[in-house]
Amino acid sequence: MTQTTVVANANICQHLNTAAQTMPTELAVAVQHSKQGRFDYQEIDFISLHQQSDMIAKGLLQFGITRGMKAVLMVTPSLEFFSLTFALFKAGIIPILVDPGMGINNLKQCFEESRPDVFIGIPKAHIARRILGWGKGSVKHLINVGGSGLQRWLANAISLETIIEIGRNQAQPLKIALFERDEMAAILFTSGSTGTPKGVVYSHGMFEAQISALKHDYGITPGERDLATFPLFSLFGPALGMASIVPDMDASKPISANPANLFAAIDQYQCSNMFVNPALLERLGQAGEQTQHKLTSVKRVISAGAPATISSIKRFSQMLNPQVEVLNSYGATESLPISMIGSHALFATSELTDQGKGICVGKPIQSVSVDIIAVTDAAQPEWAKVNKLSANQIGEIVVSGPMVSQAYYQRQHATDLAKINDGDRVIHRMGDVGYIDDHGFLWMCGRKGHIVDATRGKQRLKRFYTLPCERVFNTHPQVKRSAIVGVDVNGDMVPVLCVELHKGIVCSTSKVLYQELMALAQQYPHTEGIGRFLIHPDFPVDVRHNAKIFREKLAIWAQKQWKE
Repeated sequence: MTQTTVVANANICQHLNTAAQTMPTELAVAVQHSKQGRFDYQEIDFISLHQQSDMIAKGLLQFGITRGMKAVLMVTPSLEFFSLTFALFKAGIIPILVDPGMGINNLKQCFEESRPDVFIGIPKAHIARRILGWGKGSVKHLINVGGSGLQRWLANAISLETIIEIGRNQAQPLKIALFERDEMAAILFTSGSTGTPKGVVYSHGMFEAQISALKHDYGITPGERDLATFPLFSLFGPALGMASIVPDMDASKPISANPANLFAAIDQYQCSNMFVNPALLERLGQAGEQTQHKLTSVKRVISAGAPATISSIKRFSQMLNPQVEVLNSYGATESLPISMIGSHALFATSELTDQGKGICVGKPIQSVSVDIIAVTDAAQPEWAKVNKLSANQIGEIVVSGPMVSQAYYQRQHATDLAKINDGDRVIHRMGDVGYIDDHGFLWMCGRKGHIVDATRGKQRLKRFYTLPCERVFNTHPQVKRSAIVGVDVNGDMVPVLCVELHKGIVCSTSKVLYQELMALAQQYPHTEGIGRFLIHPDFPVDVRHNAKIFREKLAIWAQKQWKE
């Protein structure tokens, strides 16, 4: 195990400064704008990004926004987004990054919990802030980015241009704020796709560890170009000496992206790297199949956010050179990355996955430790007292390492439930269940909260894990996807399999289908006992990944359907 590089006086912007010195005129960021099938690009090189972020940082400090203050950033991916974010880091102002796609109620909660001192946003965000009262009790400074004259007036905030002008008039060079590795660098809110959004405290050490992992485990080198489809990851580009190419798309709804825009950006800049989620992987793969498009410049594809299907990866891979793999990464906002598996190795596990062995997510990356503990909802304050499981035993996945977050912001109870202390080491409970096989590979078996425990007379009869069970039924040619949920039948919890059929399939003979599914259930010990099925027209899924099934909604629906 190699020691992850962590500096004592940390700030992610030191990496940008290095790039500005070593490759000043190389491209740092390009932002695509599409109109009626025609494209133009805004560009900035490393030295200009460095200087622009310096000016903004000096302007913010002069304006009274100082080190340690918290600033919500609601700016669409743009050159301003990059220069602003790096400026905040340089000044020691803590950015609060939220996903606009999480919904109004969740956004309101994020503001209430984080209590930002500063609100930086596009006019639309400022108008929403004024109408909905976001940050009313805490925000002292308002900064507007872009928009028309009327929009700027409605925003009722100082403009970014004014901040830049203030900074330009400061003759003194900027002194970058330096921090200890465990000091707070940013607050990143989880998407809320699997529960209530929580503010994850990112330390400067975590950012350093992530940069180190992207260099050493993923092999990213200066001079590369990345198709940046996810705002947070795109920030790592310039810090790695890699240009971030931002396509014209709604990052909060990748399933709605226009593949032609992304293909054009890749071709224009000969991107070597892509960061995509499963929804985008599927959409681009389908488009590539139809148009026979080839991504000849791409040498690395990183897929994260949810497990991508084998069929999606194979379809997408047809656009790549034969030796290029899709690297499937496992992790979460609280801890990223954890493990990785290339598509060639993943394909070799597909038969085991179809038999219900779970989804292989590879081996842990360097500096990360993964363990499996007995499933429990109770807090586990001390590692010494935790019930650790052996190889091939399914339990809760826990991880430790320098990119693992130490706490949630202003959520002590959630922190207590999610973290285990082991001296100086903090171990994070991923909320997923799985096992480690004899060869050290980690296998995912679903979310802990989605386990279905079949009961009779308050006694547990059998435990069903989502992914191992569902994958068996997904092999049926008519089934697009399935989800196991628990239904209360006369006081007993009974497993029910909800099934979504492939598009165009009308199940007029559901009795035959149910018999075939019953036969599949009886083939494997872990699916035996699943004998009730419901056909759902269109599973509820999260908008970002289009892959995370809202099983809670399905369970409510199934309960209503079941009459007994």
